[in-house]
Amino acid sequence: MIKQGIILVAVAVAAAGAGYFLARSVDPRNGAGPAAHPVGPTAAEAAPQSDELLGRLRPDFTLQDAGGTAVSAGDFDGKVLLLNFWASWCAPCVEEMPMLADLQRDYAGRGLQVIGIAQDDHQRAKAFAADLALGYPLLFGMADAMRAGRRYGNRSGMLPYSVLVDGRGIVRWTHLGPLAREDLEARVAELR
Repeated sequence: MIKQGIILVAVAVAAAGAGYFLARSVDPRNGAGPAAHPVGPTAAEAAPQSDELLGRLRPDFTLQDAGGTAVSAGDFDGKVLLLNFWASWCAPCVEEMPMLADLQRDYAGRGLQVIGIAQDDHQRAKAFAADLALGYPLLFGMADAMRAGRRYGNRSGMLPYSVLVDGRGIVRWTHLGPLAREDLEARVAELR
């Protein structure tokens, strides 16, 4: 009985330590690696609330696609953008991806561009996405993707998180949680 208790405590301590080091490795404030930035307000403090973005020009970002090419938000100017922040470990994210692929296929002729932004380990997300035939661009860059999510109003970092931007680059809708196709179709129709 005592041996089991010691094992449970050891596992709990190891899990807490792993969580601490993982958080430090993806936190851009820790001063290590390419994600470091000058000291100032934390990203969460500097990030707008999602409702503060509505009616405002979309923030810019530059992330890499699967081939390593830099892609910026401005590359899609003139299109209605559905930015979908996801991760391979996020079950609701994975479940909605086929619907997003169908939406992209059905509405591309009407100016819609779905963009998936992986807030995940770059290699794991690329390997996961390689098996999918989504038909819309996927962008990668763990810390940079998380920073982009915050700039688009996702202060909590919870996933899935989606943002709809009109053809003039104005943020029209943000949504935390799984998406419903009917709701998306109605919102896209309002923008075209």
